Amino acid sequence: MDKKDCLFEIADQQQGYFTSLQAKNCGYYDGHFPRYIKSGEWIHIKRGIYRLAHYPLSDRPDLVEWSLWSRNKQGENEGVWSHETALDLYDLCDIMPAKLHLTVPKHFRRSNLPPHLKLYFADLKKSDWSQKQGYRITTPIRTLWDLAQTQQISNEHLECAIHEAKKTGLITQQEINNLPSSIAKTVFKDFYEKN
Repeated sequence: MDKKDCLFEIADQQQGYFTSLQAKNCGYYDGHFPRYIKSGEWIHIKRGIYRLAHYPLSDRPDLVEWSLWSRNKQGENEGVWSHETALDLYDLCDIMPAKLHLTVPKHFRRSNLPPHLKLYFADLKKSDWSQKQGYRITTPIRTLWDLAQTQQISNEHLECAIHEAKKTGLITQQEINNLPSSIAKTVFKDFYEKN
């Protein structure tokens, strides 16, 4: 596979976006990056992040861009969209979050945090999130659990979101029953069924 096909294959999984490390792994030399930008083949998004210029834009390019921003030194994305952002993406409530909510591992460190990004620190298990095209998002039950713990939305909005998630099949009764009883019996009280 030539380097152009290699890069397209990676970018296609990330809504047209790629990192400088990914381009280098495909055989591109970082000294030649300005040439691809000048020719209009690539668009420089932010430090170390690019997009194929002719790749169709998605509805939420910010989700991919900031996921790539959260990558570690090995080039792996560490951020998972969560809390109000995940709630909005699942369309479970009429809340429009003022910031993007991203959960990162406890060891995650970045300076100059953008003002529109709110970070949460937790070591999520693989079962706590799912992979979308170019980003990760907490599962619906984990999203509701996080919101119940942080109490950053009203109980009324949370109950509405739980009801909608259950009605649309995004969460199951078993998932609710498997929550620690202290949370399940308080926040999820109208939905909790003791086994």
